[in-house]
Amino acid sequence: MSNEKINLGRELALQTLVERAPLASSLATAFKAKGFKLALVGGPVRDAILGRLGNDLDFTTDAHPLETKKILKGWAENIWDTGIAFGTVAGKRGDTTVEVTTYRSEKYEEDSRNPDVEYGDSIDGDLSRRDFTINAMALELTSEVPEFIDPFNGIDDLAKKIIRTPASAEQSFSDDPLRMMRAARFASQLDFSLDEEVVTAMKEMAGRISIISSERIRDEFVKLLLSPAPRTGITILVETGLAEMILPEIPQLQLEVDEHHHHKDVYEHSITVLEQAIAQEDRLGGANLILRLAALLHDIGKPKTRNLIPGGGVSFHHHEVVGARLAKKRLKELRFDNETIEAVETLVALHLRFHGYGEGEWTDSAVRRYVRDAGELLTHLHLLTRADCTTRNAKKAERLSRIYDSLEARIATLMEQEELSKIRPDLDGAEVMALLDIKPGAEVGKALDFLMELRMENGPLGKERAEQELMQWWINRDRSRRPPAQN
Repeated sequence: MSNEKINLGRELALQTLVERAPLASSLATAFKAKGFKLALVGGPVRDAILGRLGNDLDFTTDAHPLETKKILKGWAENIWDTGIAFGTVAGKRGDTTVEVTTYRSEKYEEDSRNPDVEYGDSIDGDLSRRDFTINAMALELTSEVPEFIDPFNGIDDLAKKIIRTPASAEQSFSDDPLRMMRAARFASQLDFSLDEEVVTAMKEMAGRISIISSERIRDEFVKLLLSPAPRTGITILVETGLAEMILPEIPQLQLEVDEHHHHKDVYEHSITVLEQAIAQEDRLGGANLILRLAALLHDIGKPKTRNLIPGGGVSFHHHEVVGARLAKKRLKELRFDNETIEAVETLVALHLRFHGYGEGEWTDSAVRRYVRDAGELLTHLHLLTRADCTTRNAKKAERLSRIYDSLEARIATLMEQEELSKIRPDLDGAEVMALLDIKPGAEVGKALDFLMELRMENGPLGKERAEQELMQWWINRDRSRRPPAQN
């Protein structure tokens, strides 16, 4: 690499470090005082050059982990050593979090999910084991003059916006198959392309992802999905065969279409819905994992419910029900938390509900039930439903948008009048037991269910009317359970 490129990389990285990570130099001073080297490495160097450095910094050092721990104790406000077995000690000072890892030279067994860690003796050896050239650059901070180290021309690949491996792609992905997903993720995050050798290796080695734990796959997929352009990464996963291994429901959306049975390309539709949902995320405060998962998965029930209609056309009856079940199963297998699973399942199950609204024929009772069933996910459901309109017919799209505007307006009005977000029976359990003179048990639950149905149908009743209705229900119920009179 030319001196000009070395100087450019160093200056770009240093300028960003000075502006956005002033604590890096003090950490370098602490290591240098103990006779050790310290270099900023990997993603932070890449991001510093791109001018997008965050508050999480990665460093590499020739100090062994116990020495690193001692130094960090004197520098950081808090430290943790959960990764010390892999040579990493972390610390936090102010808003800056650092991870310092001893030079490593890893060896992978053929079927191992994790490397056997061996400490290396040079930063070049450490960089050679990294995933991609754009992450195999370092800025040595303990030299007399900060030294930019780029043995694999990562700065060239940054300029070309290409993702390439330091060693052969086959060796890199054999060492750690998760790197194949990372390639797709970086393509989405950075708007980069994959080197042809990388794509070829991913296609040939997609099956090797099976040795990676569900948790690691999930975490990498979440990063991809929350990137600025998830379409790019999802497309790579589908075209290389990785999606078939980790999320097979997505490539299965590419349904075959014959000349007599026309319908939307469900795969393309789903990606478009994802993008249109992302465009509305400001209503949720920014990137939202639950909305993005629901948008991507909302139609995964279609392949299993597809029915060709004689004479032309295709139906997908109850695909929302089937899709909700499939989404729950897949997210469980990927080890998502229960809250996320339940939320996505709910949204997929409800995503067609709006289409019964027509031109606004729903009763207030139907609107209340829509709000109740969505619960805390009401805004998510609004955005998903709006995003699900991908028609190219401008008049149809405008009409659907206008109708949904009217539904949101009705919900807002009822919210103001009835506190829809807090729908509950007009009497509580204690009041029911006192009025009916019964003890806690199933009868109380049935009484509250009856009152809730009244509330949904009629809106707030008030305590007096609720008591009257409950007493009449109780009397009628008691009569219906009496044995018939004997003649």
